[in-house]
Amino acid sequence: MVSREIIVVPYCRAWPVQFQQEADSITALLRLGGARLHHIGSTAVPALAAKPVIDMLMQVSSLTELDEVSHRLEALGYLAKGEFGISGRRYFQKGGAQRSHHLHCYQVGSPDIRRHLAFRDYLRAHPDVAREYGDIKLEGAAMCQHDIQRYMSHKNDFIQHHEALALIWYGTAN
Repeated sequence: MVSREIIVVPYCRAWPVQFQQEADSITALLRLGGARLHHIGSTAVPALAAKPVIDMLMQVSSLTELDEVSHRLEALGYLAKGEFGISGRRYFQKGGAQRSHHLHCYQVGSPDIRRHLAFRDYLRAHPDVAREYGDIKLEGAAMCQHDIQRYMSHKNDFIQHHEALALIWYGTAN
C-alpha cells in the first residue's frame, strides 16, 4: 500500500482554473439536470496555504439519479467511495494516494452544503482567520509525519470553532 504524503503548499492561482476545468468535465459527463458544482476547501480561498487537492461540492436534485450515472466518473479517473462516513453524501476521489480532486455530492437541502459553503465564504471574508488556519495547516503537515489522522486532529478544534462562527455569519450575510 502506497502511503499518502501530507504536504501543504502556498496558495496557487491555478487552483480556481483547475476547479472550473474539472467542473466542466464532470457536468458534461454526468448530464444531471439541476446539478451545481462549487469549489470548496482551502484551494477555494485566495492566499490560503493548502494541500494541493481541489475539493468540489456538487448539489444534485436526487442522489438516486446520481447513483445511476456515477460510474461515468471512472472515465475521468474517479474512484467511488460511497457515503465514506457521512450519511447522505456520495464521495469520489481522483489521483490515487496522491489525490488531485475530491468530489463531495449532496442532495439539495442537505445541511452539509450550507456548512461547506459557509466555512469557505467565511474564510474568504476573514483573511486573518484564513491566515491563522494556513499556519495551523503548515504546522500540522510538518509534525504529522504523513499521518492523515494526526493532521486532521491537529486542525479539528480550529475547524469546529470557526465553522460554528461561519454558520452564524453566513446566516446574516446571505
